[in-house]
Amino acid sequence: MEFTAYMLDVYTNFVYPAIIKLDEDIIEDVTPIVTDDYQDVDFEGILLPGFIDSHIHIESSMLTPSQFAKVAVSHGTTSVIADPHEIANVCGVDGVELMIENANSSPLNFYFTAPSCVPATGFETSGARLSNQEIEQLFIKDEVIGLGEMMNFPGVINEDIDVINKLDLAISYQKPIDGHAPLLSGEELEKYVSKGIYTDHECSSFDEAIEKKKFGMKIMVRDGSSAKNMEALFDYDDRMNFLENSDLFDEIPFDEFEQALEKPFFDFLVSDDKNPKDLLKGHLNESIKKAADIGIDVIEAIKMVTINPASYYELNSGAISNGKKANFVLVDSLDSLNVKKTFINGKIVYDEGETLFDSVDFPITNTFNLNPKNSEDFDIKYDKDGLVNVNVIKINNDDIVSEKINEDLKVENNVILPDLDKDILKISVVERYGGNTMANAFIKGFNIKNAAMGLSVSHDSHNIVVVGSSSELLKDVTNLIAETNGGIAIVYLDDEGNKKEEILKLPIAGLMSNEECEVVSEKLESLQNVVKSLGCKLDSPFMSLSFMSLLVIPELKLSNKGLFDVGSFSFIDVVNE
Repeated sequence: MEFTAYMLDVYTNFVYPAIIKLDEDIIEDVTPIVTDDYQDVDFEGILLPGFIDSHIHIESSMLTPSQFAKVAVSHGTTSVIADPHEIANVCGVDGVELMIENANSSPLNFYFTAPSCVPATGFETSGARLSNQEIEQLFIKDEVIGLGEMMNFPGVINEDIDVINKLDLAISYQKPIDGHAPLLSGEELEKYVSKGIYTDHECSSFDEAIEKKKFGMKIMVRDGSSAKNMEALFDYDDRMNFLENSDLFDEIPFDEFEQALEKPFFDFLVSDDKNPKDLLKGHLNESIKKAADIGIDVIEAIKMVTINPASYYELNSGAISNGKKANFVLVDSLDSLNVKKTFINGKIVYDEGETLFDSVDFPITNTFNLNPKNSEDFDIKYDKDGLVNVNVIKINNDDIVSEKINEDLKVENNVILPDLDKDILKISVVERYGGNTMANAFIKGFNIKNAAMGLSVSHDSHNIVVVGSSSELLKDVTNLIAETNGGIAIVYLDDEGNKKEEILKLPIAGLMSNEECEVVSEKLESLQNVVKSLGCKLDSPFMSLSFMSLLVIPELKLSNKGLFDVGSFSFIDVVNE
């Protein structure tokens, strides 16, 4: 196959016409056309290397890999590096292998990392544990190219033998190790990096990212559904101050200073977690445009999803050049980045609004084993009535980092009550793997009344997490999720006091659906609209809730075993005595 097109050369940052010759799935030759006014091209627009998302959890889209692929290619994504630790926490290595099998049914280039932290910590109950032997079993697969994010940063710093063995195993197989080190700094950060961990997607400020960059880490700028860090990491004033106060300042000619400001300083654009509603709107194409709107040079942003991740992870893609995979995307212009066609392995997989392949169903297995709950199970008891000071999780919009605050709450009949006027609701994590354990606490930020909402997507062990205004409604929504073998649900009282319920069923490990993205998105949007009609101001309320049990993200979280202070990496009491 041979054709002519205007193409972006990510090695030179130039756009020029070229004759591109393919040998099946490989680019055999790229010959630039030197005539300045050349117009006779086979494809109108600009050909870019196919986009690569170098850190994503497919399960967070609530779609199977093959359903995810159908949407991703419409946005120019040709490759993803997926960490399947969500399904691994539920189903172990069998779940990972099912993800790989389903992914291989689609043309999208799926690469995987072996989950490093299953479970993420020892302070929660998960459905499986992934041993070193099972990680090694995954490393020998061609699709597995690295060790997934090492979330147990205290284990790395304290040289936990199991953690160190996993890192050493990855190094022995010459697999890159992805990091996860929110707010880590100084000597602890230096020790973390010294163990061979060279990426991080958890930076929430420019200063944090620059420090990690100085230690040699590749910085992933996250632009997901729940966590959006791009504005902070690409802040113009921060970039200006850094350049003015760095050794580089004297080396940059005055007329090139603005160009230097348009450089991102960091390495990759990633999504991490993308819900189906947002995925329908766009993927990395939207992140590129967002970066350009902030002031990053659009070609530099494109390189963050093409040649940069391809070079680091040693993928034979990321550029339109001899010997690379024939993965590219045709866009109308560098300004609008509207995707017209997507090619993977030399074949058109998306063409002017039509995806040219079908999905394959993922097998369904039941992973719920818990007793029906009573309303009393959600009560937090105290031995005397009056006022009591409690620790409260405070959630913030567009950020999975929570805060720890204190509030005075009433105690009646030896039960601590929520305070709806102050937006202090109840939150519970209910184990689903047969032990029938659960824990209760309080949370601020959801602002719903006469309602409870919850889901079985609860990072990372995926027990049931629920938040609501009363124990009775928490009981109802928990039992609804359990009875349907997983999903996202809300139970609420309408204006007449009638009890209503809605659920998006997620029968695949309580995480995913075999339905198409449009179907899942429509149901999720319906649920979100109900939540927002009840007073919630969060952009992605269910995804935000799903991170409130992630014990490796500061500051205060809840597992089925209790309230957890991430700073001290230990449980604390709900009540401050």
